[in-house]
Amino acid sequence: MAPVEDRRWARDLRGTFRCAGALLGLLLVVDHFSGRLTLWRAALWFAVALLLFVVLYPARVRAGEGWLSARGLLRERRVRTDRLVSVRCLDGVSQRLLLRDEFGNRVEIDPDVLVNNPDLWHRLAEDSHKSLASGSLTCGATALHRIAERVERETAETVFKVSGLE
Repeated sequence: MAPVEDRRWARDLRGTFRCAGALLGLLLVVDHFSGRLTLWRAALWFAVALLLFVVLYPARVRAGEGWLSARGLLRERRVRTDRLVSVRCLDGVSQRLLLRDEFGNRVEIDPDVLVNNPDLWHRLAEDSHKSLASGSLTCGATALHRIAERVERETAETVFKVSGLE
């Protein structure tokens, strides 16, 4: 089976560029009209926009048979989904899903990536069932169940919208 990836990643990346570019443009325009724009200030505003880009950069999530990876700006993290030990939902400013395998590898992804990409979710769900069956997945069945319900609800809503049965 061929690897699947986040279909919305390119769109999210364009959004990240737009946010950083809009901030840079706004800062430069405000500085220009205030009469305080210098080369050093422009470099500072560029650095601020670059920092925003780094913070907002979306992870590129991919999955194949037995693995899931999330590639950021500098490194890629990969976890064996057929050898999962735990799956946890981390709450905070944004919800994250933390996957750990028995080799000590861990991947942290946004659960919305799975909800928005049913093929990625299907790949993860299929392999996590193998982890459950083998007994390696000791913590996380509830988190996976919650995401499964969310994926099914979103998919059903999409089907109803497309068919006009809202």
